[in-house]
Formats: sequence, C-alpha cells, structure tokens
Amino acid sequence: MSLPTPTLHTARLLLRPDAIFALQSSPRVLRYWDAPAWKNRAQAERFIAGCRQIEQEGTGARLAIERAADGVFIGWCSLGKWDPVYRSAKMGYCLDDVAWGQGFATEAANALLQWAFETLDLNRVQAETDTRNTASGRVLEKLGFVHEGTLREDCIVDGEVSDSSVYGLLKREWKPLPRR
Repeated sequence: MSLPTPTLHTARLLLRPDAIFALQSSPRVLRYWDAPAWKNRAQAERFIAGCRQIEQEGTGARLAIERAADGVFIGWCSLGKWDPVYRSAKMGYCLDDVAWGQGFATEAANALLQWAFETLDLNRVQAETDTRNTASGRVLEKLGFVHEGTLREDCIVDGEVSDSSVYGLLKREWKPLPRR
C-alpha cells in the first residue's frame, strides 16, 4: 500500500517533504540523537534518498518544517514504520536550536498526529526520546502521549551510552490541541 506524503499547514508552520544538511550537522541540535552529527554532505544525500525510499515503499513520510511567516526551514517531523495492518507508526521530529522553546515541535507534531489519526486511521503512534531530553518528553506529554517505559542503554553515540524513554498515544486518547 502506498503512503503519499502530504503537505500540512498550521497557523505558523508549513510541513512539506524535504531534507537538510545544516540541521543534522549541528552537534548541539543532535545532542540527544541516536546518531552523531553529520560530517559531510554525502550523508544528507543518503538521508534524502532514504526519505524518498520510505515514501515509495509506503512505510513512512518525513516533512520539512518551515515558518509560514518567512519560509525559514526550522526542522523536520516524520511518521515511520507505518503498518496499515496494525494501524501503527512511530513519530519523530528534530528542530534547529533557534526554534527551541517556541512551541513549534508541539504544533508540527500535532498536525502530523491529526493526519495520522484522521487520514491514515492509525490506532497507535509511538515516540522515543533520550531520557536526558526533558524538553522533548514535555512535548510528547502535551500532545497526550503516555510514558510507557525505558529502554536501558539502547543507544551508543560516539562512545556515550544513553537510555530512551518510550511513549505511546492511542487514537481513543488523542485530543487535538487547539490551533494557535
């Protein structure tokens, strides 16, 4: 089954298919990520190819996040591991540090969840975050996700071991946040 990647709009954001190098090469932005910051543009090309592949395979969609006011790219959000039989997927997002603390992650993820639950008719969306990334945990909890457990020492990036928090959100529990 094919999964066409949408273009989604919120009051302040445009979410569209895209990819970037500057964001993923920032050690500050990727501090709590499950992979080290990129060192060369070939990694960006592989990332873009991977985005196209998950769309063609129908297993996910990755959308660029840009501010509607000025068109500046500030990050991305995604649904991956989409399973139409189990009606489930994993959600992720990554925002540039200049966009932190302004509600953009919550706004973008809310739009993505609306598409997931209403258009794709998903029953469950899962998300994971580094246990040290409390800001991301707060975003997920604002959206209604429930902390379901901890994956101990599941990531090793540049020799640093970390744990991940697993969050889940069921369609019957989801309440879209009001538009800004």
